[in-house]
Amino acid sequence: MSYFDPYGHDVLANNPHRPRAARPLPVEVGMVLEDVESGYVGEVIRVGKVAGHWQMELEDRFNRRRSFPLGQGFWCEGVAVDLLPPQPQLVRPAEKRVAGKTVTASGSLHVSHPDRVARPSRIWVEGKHDAELVSKIWGADLAYEGIVVEELYGADQLLDVLRAFGPSNEIRAGVLLDHMVPGSKESRIAAQAEKFAGVLVLGHPYVDVWQAIKPATIGIKAWPEVPRGEDIKIGTLRRLGWAHKTTEDIGLGWKRILDSVTTYTDLEPALLGRMEELIDFVTAGR
Repeated sequence: MSYFDPYGHDVLANNPHRPRAARPLPVEVGMVLEDVESGYVGEVIRVGKVAGHWQMELEDRFNRRRSFPLGQGFWCEGVAVDLLPPQPQLVRPAEKRVAGKTVTASGSLHVSHPDRVARPSRIWVEGKHDAELVSKIWGADLAYEGIVVEELYGADQLLDVLRAFGPSNEIRAGVLLDHMVPGSKESRIAAQAEKFAGVLVLGHPYVDVWQAIKPATIGIKAWPEVPRGEDIKIGTLRRLGWAHKTTEDIGLGWKRILDSVTTYTDLEPALLGRMEELIDFVTAGR
């Protein structure tokens, strides 16, 4: 008697879970990766050497962070990858040549200079997307001045950060906050923060720094309105018709937006002016 074998002669011949060849991929901040072993999905927020070995730090949609060594065992956009150290960039992609001179993304002339030791003064922004946008546009200016931009991980942390930092008229703290409008929580926090010596708190009126990017930059007429109480990033992506349900969706959505930004002309004046003021403030007297 014969019968049909739905699994074929060798049930392991087509094992769907068999490891695939991993594609070599230099890691970059902003990538969204999945750790195959644990299923953890997060955005790369930091890459560097620890005790001589390359490590990266990922952050998931709940702001939980985990560190991993580079190498195999990760997926990126559905492909198995072998993560390599980041490639050095010899030319900043956001710079361009104008009349024989290099102009940075912020519109200033680029000045060649040796690596600088970080100054004690600092600029703080609310989160990693703010930091990535500031770095993309003002990174050359900040590197020249030796100013480090750090994350607050939320405006609610500002007063504790300032107490730990100990600003003064010589060592200054510049702070950029979202949603700086009369009566907002951020405005109340700013008023308390500016009681410290050597502190300047400025902000833009948008609920999230995404909206400080001109809508035309990503090909829309206006940013969608997201009701209060709904996550601004998820709500924005959903109304744009983009994927929005997972950490990876949010990371890829932001990467798509950030990749569209090339110069200061892609940003709203409400952000441009505030950042220039903060840079001037923390570098005053030098």
